[in-house]
Amino acid sequence: MKPVIALVGRPNVGKSTLFNRLTQTRDAIVADFAGLTRDRHYGNGRQGKHEFIVIDTGGFEPDAGSGIYKEMARQTRQAVAEADVVVFVVDAREGLSGQDHDIANELRRLGKPCVLVANKAEGMTDGAKLVDFYELGLGEVHGVSAAHGQGIRSLVELALEALGGPEPEDEPDEDESDERTPKPIKLAVAGRPNVGKSTLINTWLGEERLVAFDLPGTTRDAITVPFERNGQRFDLIDTAGLRRKGKVFEAIEKFSVVKTLQAIESANVVLLLLDATQGVTDQDAHIAGYILESGRAVVIAINKWDAVDSYQREQIQRQIETRLPFLKFAALHFISAIKRQGLGPVWQAIAQAHKSATRKMSTPVLTRLLLEAVQFQAPRKSGMYRPKMRYAHQGGMNPPVIVIHGNSLDHVTDAYKRFLEGRFRKEFDLVGTPLRIEFKTSQNPFADK
Repeated sequence: MKPVIALVGRPNVGKSTLFNRLTQTRDAIVADFAGLTRDRHYGNGRQGKHEFIVIDTGGFEPDAGSGIYKEMARQTRQAVAEADVVVFVVDAREGLSGQDHDIANELRRLGKPCVLVANKAEGMTDGAKLVDFYELGLGEVHGVSAAHGQGIRSLVELALEALGGPEPEDEPDEDESDERTPKPIKLAVAGRPNVGKSTLINTWLGEERLVAFDLPGTTRDAITVPFERNGQRFDLIDTAGLRRKGKVFEAIEKFSVVKTLQAIESANVVLLLLDATQGVTDQDAHIAGYILESGRAVVIAINKWDAVDSYQREQIQRQIETRLPFLKFAALHFISAIKRQGLGPVWQAIAQAHKSATRKMSTPVLTRLLLEAVQFQAPRKSGMYRPKMRYAHQGGMNPPVIVIHGNSLDHVTDAYKRFLEGRFRKEFDLVGTPLRIEFKTSQNPFADK
């Protein structure tokens, strides 16, 4: 199994920068802002033959009494419990602090192998400024610069040496079998702030994997969590809540919005989570519109359904019909993440949506359906031209794309396009996925003569 390295330290010492350097990604949001990371963030790293898992954690305050910092401290303790070795990151520029002493005492109590790393040590050739950190009693202090990549290779070697295990050997046969293994389904949970996205994922996982707090904007990064259900592997992506543009003030929140939009783009299925206590807002419609533009398969879930009465339930159902009419193809479910109510049918809808989004449609069947539709109702004539459709084939998946060839197809109306979409959806049982129909008109070889 791959060794697990947890990055621990007080806020704003560069743990996320180091995480990105070790994983060679930009998965963690990085900014000169204390307390930016709040959840446990996992990534894969590799150096030579060595493969390992890195856990980025939020700023650790062992004595946090209540509030969001208490939840962050609990997440960090869980990361330390899962890790094989802890990399304790301190700030070489700011020097030793009382909080560093508190964290060192906590790590000694937990009893995990520990490597002490002084980040932001670029230019400190003599190492005189690192002497103070020996007071922590955690052994040798290793100066690195995560931003510039200095000392990273030796850091990984030290962390793996602390485990005392043998060097891993190459296993090409296992790699080949991994290529044949089906890829996990990427499931993004999207919605406005504080609708219960992190709570829902924690309920699925059966543990407090993500910080769930009654404060809008608790989640700032898009966190990916591996999950398996009934033999099917998933990558659950918890996204930051999307607000209206006028409500986005901090630069950090703007980065969070970008991460959320990227997560939606890269997902196979998006679970759009709405809040029953607040109804369907204009912002919900904007998020739904972006999901539709991205072409992602989608399932709608109304959370906190147990907290509203019968009148509010009727109002919400009407609001969905009026504000989200463009998502009629999506399955609608009413759930309670905290009470674990209605979650089974949601998984069935997610599987159905993914199956529909990746369905293969043969050219003979598509062409037969097209010709039958034209025979049942021909497209309207536009001036001197009547669109003439000859054949159809599949042009892509996730979302499914049907390409129709013929003459004068530029004059096909939107109403007739919806008519064709309904016929195709019914035949192939396409539920929970957008369906795109493209028209390609044959060129007249005598048009220029």
